[in-house]
Amino acid sequence: MIPDPHAAKPLKGWRVLVPRGGPWGDSVAATLRAQGAVPVIAPLINFAPSTDQATLEQALADLAAGAFDWVTLTSATTVDVLYAYRAVIPASTRVAAVGETTAAALAAVGYRVDLVPDEDNSAAGMASQLIELEPAPRRILTLRSEIAKPVLTRRLTEAGHGVRSVVAYRTVGVPVTERIAHDVASGRINAILVTSGSVAEQVRLQFPEIPDATVIAAIGPRTAKDARKVGLGVSAVAREQTVEGLITAVSNFPLPHAKDEFHL
Repeated sequence: MIPDPHAAKPLKGWRVLVPRGGPWGDSVAATLRAQGAVPVIAPLINFAPSTDQATLEQALADLAAGAFDWVTLTSATTVDVLYAYRAVIPASTRVAAVGETTAAALAAVGYRVDLVPDEDNSAAGMASQLIELEPAPRRILTLRSEIAKPVLTRRLTEAGHGVRSVVAYRTVGVPVTERIAHDVASGRINAILVTSGSVAEQVRLQFPEIPDATVIAAIGPRTAKDARKVGLGVSAVAREQTVEGLITAVSNFPLPHAKDEFHL
């Protein structure tokens, strides 16, 4: 279908910081461009290898061999790890994503999603829905970050499921360029998308001076809470925890006046 050149561009003139790269970041950037915005992809977080590579590699080999009924993913970064390892998820294994950001990341690299919690997009919410869906004991692989609390593993184990909890990665910050830091501080970046607590921490750390007019948009209530906890002033919270919902939240604001300074 040929795009209508006269279609409404609600974000025309906006420069929006996209805090993740890879297929997910490219997908968000394309959606922003379609609405008239200029996306600025600036990955703020990345993953570092688990300190126990052998355990992770064995778990992924067992996953490919069909050893699990379910695999759970509680962040988009976990999807990055699966993609980096070219992990195979067989048809016999169902996939649970904690929220729409994680689900979108899975879809962007070709993995299917069988379950996203209806309301509570958290580890506890995922546990509750899985327990309700699966009254009989199941074999479940939970992949998590090094700093994640084992809420999901504990709840599923208490419900009688056979759970293997594996640390998939350590989260590390990625320093932005001086140019992007300057563009945020000057107000040339009109909006910053915040998609997780880890992203919020890096936004606060790397951009200590964010103009009041800059729209800081969180992908959901939990992310907004995490962002406020680290001192970010959240302007908008997506009603639907999807990329489209996040971008819609930004489009409800008028374009802030920005210093579009000349850069050598």
